[in-house]
Amino acid sequence: MKEIDLRSDTVTKPTKGMLQAMMTAEVGDDVYKEDPTANILERKLAEMFGKSSALFFPTGTMANQAAIKIHTQPGDQLICDKWAHVYNYEGGGVSFNSGVSCKLVDGHLGMITAEQVQDSINPPDFYHSPLTTLVCLENTTNKGGGACYDLEEIKKIRKVCDKHNLGLHLDGARLFNALVAKGESPKQYGELFDTISICLSKGLGTPMGSVLIGDDKYMQKAMRTRKVLGGGMRQIGFMAAAGIYALDNHVERLAQDQQRASEIGKALSRQKYIREVEPVETNIVIFYLKKPSEEHHFLKQLEKDNIRISNMGQGKLRIVTHLDYSEDMHQKFIYVIDKIKLKG
Repeated sequence: MKEIDLRSDTVTKPTKGMLQAMMTAEVGDDVYKEDPTANILERKLAEMFGKSSALFFPTGTMANQAAIKIHTQPGDQLICDKWAHVYNYEGGGVSFNSGVSCKLVDGHLGMITAEQVQDSINPPDFYHSPLTTLVCLENTTNKGGGACYDLEEIKKIRKVCDKHNLGLHLDGARLFNALVAKGESPKQYGELFDTISICLSKGLGTPMGSVLIGDDKYMQKAMRTRKVLGGGMRQIGFMAAAGIYALDNHVERLAQDQQRASEIGKALSRQKYIREVEPVETNIVIFYLKKPSEEHHFLKQLEKDNIRISNMGQGKLRIVTHLDYSEDMHQKFIYVIDKIKLKG
């Protein structure tokens, strides 16, 4: 059997149907906004979320960084969880690109509450501290193990933002996983957030691309910001076609990834060498060995069976199920987990 790569849902290859859609896409120069397929994808997502505008970006990091730039001025401060992707995994772009600092909140599994947001806002008339202007949430949470926000809590956060005139941005890299898991709709999120970034190259399985969605109030600045960040592209319709295909064909199947992740979590939980498996809600499984010193040995045993997973440091191991993880691979992986022997 070929390699079982569970490091991330970004490792997938385009399906035959997606490749066909890409190769037959009608394209144009997107810098002139003349790529018809890119325009269709952007309209499709804007309408899906009930927003007026959307813009294709090469990466989720660039889409998030553009949103932060749009919402803030140098010297401002945004509020996010201590595990947030915008703080941990975007190369310090918050400060480098926007001159903004982060007020880190000690949330639960990467999620923060309205009360914590309220407590984190700097008094606007106290000029010694940065001016709080933006709240960034992440759904699902990456370092939080694919956890999903309670929509009612987001509504409460929205009220706090409205009360204090704060922007509200969603890093929705894996939002479709949350929508499928919770039975929610895109429009419910569009009603609550000013801007939303959606990643097409994770669970949806495209080769590249993210889309920033929002109201004209914010998105009128998006084209210029994307250009400044180096994201102006030409015939991107080939990639946009992959996104359209994914939205039409790969959303409902996310439930399969999430079911397999749940089964992996249960298989790990019954092993004597496992200390803890964090709650599995979507397609990410985070777990810890009883003896962190055995991590290297554990990963080597997996490699002998041609299996790769992620080591996130500090004893945290991660598995992510995805489009290219088949049922045969799943059964083999469960078998390997059961046969591994550690001192535990």
